[in-house]
Amino acid sequence: MTARLRVHSFSMSLDGFTAGPDQSLGDPLGVGGEQLHEWAFATRTFQGVHGDDPSGSTGIDDQMAAKGEVGIGATIMGRNMFGPVRGEWPDESWTGWWGPNPPFHHAVFVLTHHARPPVEMDGGTTFHFVPDGIESAREQAIEAAGGLDVRIGGGADTIRQYLRAGLVDVLHVAVVPVLLGSGERLFGDLPGITDAFDVRFTPGDAVLHVEMTRR
Repeated sequence: MTARLRVHSFSMSLDGFTAGPDQSLGDPLGVGGEQLHEWAFATRTFQGVHGDDPSGSTGIDDQMAAKGEVGIGATIMGRNMFGPVRGEWPDESWTGWWGPNPPFHHAVFVLTHHARPPVEMDGGTTFHFVPDGIESAREQAIEAAGGLDVRIGGGADTIRQYLRAGLVDVLHVAVVPVLLGSGERLFGDLPGITDAFDVRFTPGDAVLHVEMTRR
């Protein structure tokens, strides 16, 4: 069976934004963007993956978050998700937002226009930097996944590129009942995208879960 490309727990506001405006080192999710992820922060799955606290909610939101941790053997992300540095790498000291032991524990392929050597981290995570496009990142990630699926971690621009190329097999969006007014959109330039997917809506504890599966 061919490995699938999956997006999970990607949060979006009621007015269609997946990050707030004015993203920066101090405010990586943009102004107001953190509230998009409060539902995930509250789940037992998130607490278990990103921290040592075994507590957290165990309802539908947690069940949906847990789906994204099953059967994943590699991750693809955009450079903006990896870190705030733009242009040529001024040095190689930045190794991501997650500290010395990132939560991935497998190979992660970072889309960038500027190559750099792989970065090995604690816990089995290795960041590979891919300057030659989304197809190359996909091929490398599928090989590294060893028969498991590949998760596209974000951000929105990276997911849009894979959607536009018809390469996303599963897309789970959590619609959060907040209005951001501006920021970064996921679906803004993808007319007719839902024609390629079966769509299922599941009301959660704090958000509406939209699961899109390629037909």
